[in-house]
Amino acid sequence: MLSREQARDFYDRFGAKQDSQKFYEDPAVRVLLAHADLRAAKAVFEFGCGTGRLAEELLSQHLSEDASYAGCDLSATMVGLARARLARFGARAQVRQTDGAPRLEAPDAAYDRVVSTYVLDLLPEEDMGTVLGEAHRVLTPGGRLCLVGLTEGTTLPSRAIVALWKTLHRIRPALVGGCRPVELRGFLSDQQWQIDHRSVVVAFGIPSEVLVARRRSAGAPSV
Repeated sequence: MLSREQARDFYDRFGAKQDSQKFYEDPAVRVLLAHADLRAAKAVFEFGCGTGRLAEELLSQHLSEDASYAGCDLSATMVGLARARLARFGARAQVRQTDGAPRLEAPDAAYDRVVSTYVLDLLPEEDMGTVLGEAHRVLTPGGRLCLVGLTEGTTLPSRAIVALWKTLHRIRPALVGGCRPVELRGFLSDQQWQIDHRSVVVAFGIPSEVLVARRRSAGAPSV
């Protein structure tokens, strides 16, 4: 695994090249957007906003004009790119740099959507669990958690690519940006989350898990 400092340094250097990965990311993100019911959202938080490419699309195409967006990233380069990209949206869009700690600096029940794409697969499992617990805290009851990340293969070619990816990650995590395939579904408690949608999208042989889960109210039964 990359340490927080190593991840920050990597993505400070990687910068705008992050958008070059859209060839395999966009098909999965399209599925996520189709199931996130964003027109009903009033406040969105994105954990790991990167260059702001997804945020720009959310604000210009999917969210209502009175909806707000807040994003964070540990990379100063990414935060600078995102702020420049979102400047035209004024006070509707706020982006801040974090120290990489797996916490969301937001009040309880402050958002009705928490979004994170291709970020949790960069974190240690303990931090992943913390981020998901924080997402539960900052979401309103019934709010949606919207995730995309690298996952296990479902076809012969995708399994072969995942095997190679894992080998590269084991040898030198920076070769794959610190990311590795994980199964996000296994980190969600049935007592806290109701799964609305889960699928695996394979693009150019790279498998991505798409997950939309609804925050259960305290004491709500799981089914």
